[in-house]
Amino acid sequence: MEDKQFHSLQGQFLVAAPHLRDANFHRTVVLLLEHSAEGAMGLVINRPSALTIGRALGDEGPVNDADAPVFVGGPVEPKALFILHNCLALAGSDREVAPGIMLSGSDVSFEALVRQTPTQKSQQSKTFRLLSGYAGWGAEQLESELERGDWHVEQADGQLILDQDPYGIWSICFRRIQRRFRILDDHPANPEWN
Repeated sequence: MEDKQFHSLQGQFLVAAPHLRDANFHRTVVLLLEHSAEGAMGLVINRPSALTIGRALGDEGPVNDADAPVFVGGPVEPKALFILHNCLALAGSDREVAPGIMLSGSDVSFEALVRQTPTQKSQQSKTFRLLSGYAGWGAEQLESELERGDWHVEQADGQLILDQDPYGIWSICFRRIQRRFRILDDHPANPEWN
């Protein structure tokens, strides 16, 4: 058997193909945080839930953006919380996972982003997303899905990750892919429209 050279897609977007009907991933965009020969993991960035940050964290002190939704990062470990943010002041303790986007890696970052006082917030504008769960793939599983055409790879865009309209992110990414590869859209949002 011929050995394939592994190419990591870490830090890229996976854009669900229109035909992918899995309820967890239909019209999603996933930011890949890890990708190796052993598998991959990422966060769905465009699926807000009905649960607000305030309700998720309870009444244990102040909560910034308490009315903002918690995003569904994926179906694996739904109680695990992740924070994506754009606060460069926390770059020393957090890892940059896309241009201008950090993955929170400490309690200090969590406190600074989510529980800071309003006077601290006014000193520097910080935007963050709280996500629950993640998407995961075993060894060669993602590669198989890519070969099948279930996903398209797109350069990660930090501005889209924190976009005010998460529902439009998939369409923006897919239009970019269509332009790049001259793909015609033959998969309407609702199959009954055919």
